[in-house]
Amino acid sequence: MELPPQYNAKEVEDKIYQLWEKSGFFNPDNLPARHKKPFIIIMPPTNANGNLHAGHALVITIEDIMTRYKRMRGFKALWLPGLDHAGFETQVVYEKQLEKEGRSRFKMQPEELYKEIWDFTQKNKANINGQVRKIGASCDWSREKFTLDDDIVKTVNSTFEKLKKDDLVYKGKKIINWCPKHQTSLSDLETKDEEKVDKFYYLKYGPFVIATARPETKFGDKYVVMHPKDKRYAKYKEGQKIDLEWINGPITATVIKDEAIDMDFGTGVMTITPWHDAVDFEIAERHNLEKEQIIDFYGKLLPIAEEFSGMKILEARPKIIEKLQTKGLVEKIEDDYKHVVKTCYKCNTLIEPQIKEQWFLKMKPLAEPAIKAIKKGEIKFIPEHYKKIALHWLNNIIDWNISRQIAWGIPIPGDEERQVFDTWFSSGQWPYAVLGFPNSKDFKTFYPTDVMETGGDLIFFWVSRMIMFSLYNTKKIPFKNVYMHGLVLDAKGQKMSKSKGNVINPLDLIEKYGTDALRMGLVVGNTPGTSLPLDENKIKGYRNFATKIWNASRFVMMNLEDYDPLAKAKLSASDKKLLKDFEKQAKEITKEMDNFKFYSAAEKIYHYFWHTFCDKIIEDSKQKKVGQHTLITLLSESLKIMHPFMPFITEEIYQQLPIKGKKESIMIEEWITR
Repeated sequence: MELPPQYNAKEVEDKIYQLWEKSGFFNPDNLPARHKKPFIIIMPPTNANGNLHAGHALVITIEDIMTRYKRMRGFKALWLPGLDHAGFETQVVYEKQLEKEGRSRFKMQPEELYKEIWDFTQKNKANINGQVRKIGASCDWSREKFTLDDDIVKTVNSTFEKLKKDDLVYKGKKIINWCPKHQTSLSDLETKDEEKVDKFYYLKYGPFVIATARPETKFGDKYVVMHPKDKRYAKYKEGQKIDLEWINGPITATVIKDEAIDMDFGTGVMTITPWHDAVDFEIAERHNLEKEQIIDFYGKLLPIAEEFSGMKILEARPKIIEKLQTKGLVEKIEDDYKHVVKTCYKCNTLIEPQIKEQWFLKMKPLAEPAIKAIKKGEIKFIPEHYKKIALHWLNNIIDWNISRQIAWGIPIPGDEERQVFDTWFSSGQWPYAVLGFPNSKDFKTFYPTDVMETGGDLIFFWVSRMIMFSLYNTKKIPFKNVYMHGLVLDAKGQKMSKSKGNVINPLDLIEKYGTDALRMGLVVGNTPGTSLPLDENKIKGYRNFATKIWNASRFVMMNLEDYDPLAKAKLSASDKKLLKDFEKQAKEITKEMDNFKFYSAAEKIYHYFWHTFCDKIIEDSKQKKVGQHTLITLLSESLKIMHPFMPFITEEIYQQLPIKGKKESIMIEEWITR
């Protein structure tokens, strides 16, 4: 059968995807009998709050390559897709939409907001799934999960109850990261450290000079703290009372000695504001000191600040200093104090530490088994340096604030304030929750999984937490390999952002060049853990490669007159050599695939097909130096090793090939393992 003169990706791709879905082979239960040993990847659940971006296209491409390869190798391959409700992140996206409509979530009932966000995510869910299909994902849609599915919520809640029973979760008034804009607490991982240049004030506090960048917190400061070994302050004794003049009049201060004080910073003495600083809070806890709130949850000063009450911090700061100056309490001001401040990772608002009753998870007991498993090499990290990064974080882990003051998420059972779980508390349980832990057939067949492929930036947020939760709940590691890809950057190597206007939409590239070209462009040259500059010209180059594959296949099929695929082939010595050379090449590619070196395997496939098969073998065949059987064999075997990378064009050509023992789809063809 003759191929059309040109390959039209737009016409072919939807038709081919329908053929795959109809075949049922995305579902491992429908694979032929030779597919016995399970292989599983759980898709990192995409946030159901927008469109796919270039990073998602990379994730889907790499995971689909792994899945298609293993399926061809005879594995019972399951790639389970899913979406994440993405709690705080989705609510932030929806709040922006409300702002455009002139509405505010603070004027809505939580149930009303939840319902609106639910509808918003369901609409996005359908859209995202369509885009995942466009990228060629051979995932099992019959097993698709959402983090708010009833069975997932049930698993999350039962984990919480188990943690409570084991005394690993507690509700306590502790200092937390508070975002005044979004009115919720955030974990340490949801804050960004930003360097800021501020004024640094040296203030007279009785006989001492204290240094601060935040005079607005000082209204309630009645404890003056110094290091017990600081000889400069040896004459002051623990618990000593000192009367002094302060911002709003005379106060009595108490001397506290604590080793947390840095003798070399400032004057080596400081006052503390336990309600608004984590270090100060710890000192107050150790010495059983009072804690008083100075700034409210909206970032405004409370009545303790007297005439400054109700003012926002940055508005009040210069006025407070002015008042202190009139009292002669300002010794000096430095203008260029560089320090690191915490901001909300979504809106860049300055984080205001606050004391608030929250749910906390004790992390050290959960981290210990994870550290042990990683050190024993039970989980392989690709690239390897992520092992050290994970261990460093796990060894220095702190308790995790798992409650959020938002409407969108899984409600914490029995919480009278109607708080919800941090989204990572639910997605951290993804590998076993989606497989129906503890009693389902899927859990018994497919757990632990083989590969977790995700971005390097999620090593703490997600990967480490999945390891901890899985070991706690299932007593097994969640996955054997962690494959970390880097960021997809623009052609100039800059991070993509809407504000820069350099966001590359993968669907636009598919429309222009076809999915196979995009997939090759994302994989070739993309080593694990490093960022990839995505240049449209590169995608264009692989569109030309797709054209080359089509033209070469068309040539071969036009030269198969009188060819009988069932007849015994008569091979010349040169034919045998060509087949042997291909075998050698295929073995090298197989080795690269097994070692997760997809970037290298893709390049080898490209070079073999273009420079050996097209430039030499096809040219020689024009002089009848290559037999028909050799030509069709090399073409069909080349299509097989190209299939995980370029699934659409390889399937379309495969469907027309006159070969012996042809399968329903190239997807279930046997990988070259002679």
